[in-house]
Amino acid sequence: MPDFVYRPPMSPYFSVVYKDDAVIVFNKASGLLSVPGRLEKDSLWHRAQRVWPDAKVVHRLDMATSGLIVMALGKPAQSHLSRQFQQRRTTKTYYAEIFGHPEHSNGEVNLPLRCDWPNRPKQIVDYEQGKEALTHWQVIEQREQSSLVELKPITGRTHQLRVHMQQINCPIIGDAFYANQQAKNLSERLHLHAAKLGFFHPDTEQFMEFECAPPF
Repeated sequence: MPDFVYRPPMSPYFSVVYKDDAVIVFNKASGLLSVPGRLEKDSLWHRAQRVWPDAKVVHRLDMATSGLIVMALGKPAQSHLSRQFQQRRTTKTYYAEIFGHPEHSNGEVNLPLRCDWPNRPKQIVDYEQGKEALTHWQVIEQREQSSLVELKPITGRTHQLRVHMQQINCPIIGDAFYANQQAKNLSERLHLHAAKLGFFHPDTEQFMEFECAPPF
């Protein structure tokens, strides 16, 4: 996207869903980077650090994706949470509004992905060099020209949910990278939202789950 201009939302500056001595859970706005980019410093992490200097990143959401993201306060909490994400002990559920109506009411997409280097950050399906990528999906609601689906990524590849929905011929509405023109025209933002996030608390080992309804 050579004509891209970064205009992150400024109000609210950030939105905190939960905070204690070890973790902060945010509801990230669409259009805000999770971490600083190559050219852009402003990001959710940068904003969090201005208030909590020991805020640490443990996972990310695409800039265009909204929803729940957790940060650690301090190194021990960061190690604990990062390990959970690596070992897939966390639970993540997304909601997306996709263009059209899938053939079935649920299913899975198991297609390996890799970066499309000449067109990065775009990703492509590649059976030889791609990394394993698996998504479970289920239709929640059928709308006139779209469907609301619940997505559960088993792996966490870049743009996984976006490419996988494109591959079942139902791209996510507002997706500047993978949607057809009709689906792009329906919204100025990507209709993908991290709606549920579960993890074990770094101090107490208690499982905690947060929910945040999608804004579309």
